[in-house]
Amino acid sequence: MDSKDTKAPRSAPQKARLLAQIALPLAGAVLALALVRPAQAVPSYADQTGQPCQACHVGGFGPQLTPFGREFKLGGYTLRSKPFNVPLAAMAIGSFTHTRKDQVPAPDHLSTNNNLAFDQGSVFLAGGVGQHFGGFVQVTYDGVGRAWSWDNVDLRAVTQGKVLGKDAVFGLSLNNSPTTQDVWNTTPAWGAPYTDTAVSGTPGAAALIDGGLAQNTLGLTAYSWIDHTFYLEGGAYTSPKAGTLNWLGADPAAPGDIHGLAPYGRVAYQKDIGGGTFEMGAFALKAAINPGRDRSTGRTDHYSDLGLDVSWLKPEANGNTFTIDMRYVHEKAGLHATCLLALAHSNCADVTLNEWRSAVAYNWHSKLGATLGVFATSGTPNSFLYGGSGRPNSNGATVQVDYTPWGPGTSPLGPLVALRVGAQYTAYGHFDGARHNYDGGGANAADNNALRLFTWVAF
Repeated sequence: MDSKDTKAPRSAPQKARLLAQIALPLAGAVLALALVRPAQAVPSYADQTGQPCQACHVGGFGPQLTPFGREFKLGGYTLRSKPFNVPLAAMAIGSFTHTRKDQVPAPDHLSTNNNLAFDQGSVFLAGGVGQHFGGFVQVTYDGVGRAWSWDNVDLRAVTQGKVLGKDAVFGLSLNNSPTTQDVWNTTPAWGAPYTDTAVSGTPGAAALIDGGLAQNTLGLTAYSWIDHTFYLEGGAYTSPKAGTLNWLGADPAAPGDIHGLAPYGRVAYQKDIGGGTFEMGAFALKAAINPGRDRSTGRTDHYSDLGLDVSWLKPEANGNTFTIDMRYVHEKAGLHATCLLALAHSNCADVTLNEWRSAVAYNWHSKLGATLGVFATSGTPNSFLYGGSGRPNSNGATVQVDYTPWGPGTSPLGPLVALRVGAQYTAYGHFDGARHNYDGGGANAADNNALRLFTWVAF
């Protein structure tokens, strides 16, 4: 049964207390589902295809896909070179994180600084079944939050055909997060940085499509991939029951449940240009949300997210690879239910957010990699939603260097074992609206600058 069947109407003070629990700040609740970036490195696919990890992944390690890797995913994960393989894989990520200033209060179960943490461990059921079915299901243990949950899911049914005489793939994707099914590393689910941690602080404001519906929804989309050039996709998402999400380890109240269906669409164009593979596209999500699954106001929060993306991947003759990935997301939101629950002022509801993300990377011989990423978020000032400075504005840069010794499948432990070690530094220019004293308590943006040393193994 949902909340309206089991709870009596709330008084105004009760509604205000509820809002403090589930929607203040709203962006922080949305971001809580995405503190650890999804990571995908699935050696069972290498076993299935007979190809080393570098065939599908830039730098020999996931999740950044090569053109071959994109075709493998769009083809429903069905390509294989052997009649049967065990469709199981696993991965683990550990890290050491130092922030410029101590974090007060300290993260749960951790110190105020210099934290050695087991970030996450995952088990995958991943592979193709025959010529028409394939996918993966990921179950993850969050070492910082100390909890198990379902993670990324992408199950596909595909077939081949023709469109105006051109070869085409037609498919269905059942997945649990908008953009998880995407093959370009520009959209939120698989964008850089490809590994992150919940140990250090991150800005609070984020668009709904940037992780807000990850693992607490279920969607079905249909797509076509025409002449290896044009991509069209459309579908919708809904929210499973609260009890189901609790059983799966997801938080059913953040940000809430979808009222009806949330439509999602994606278009992309890919072409070989300048000796590399160029892609440009757009994606959109529209959703009505009952915040915290509360229906007592008779209103919903409305989100309209529109994204634009561009990428270019250039492999060089000596085996090196240069990549550029960029995206822009504009969100327009009307948070009428949230504001009514809080008895907030009349101009609290209508807000906009603008997110920019870009990453430039170079990989040498599928072993040494260097990535520079920049990010910026800006939007409508709103003291009710954002507190502190009253603005959602944040910006900064992330630099990463990494080493993948066995990208060609030369691990001494066997061809299905992959390892990446790296150093990652994130610096903030603005944090939650300001460069200095963003929280009203004397904290500066640069206090959140973080150095992270990580080890990531997949097998």
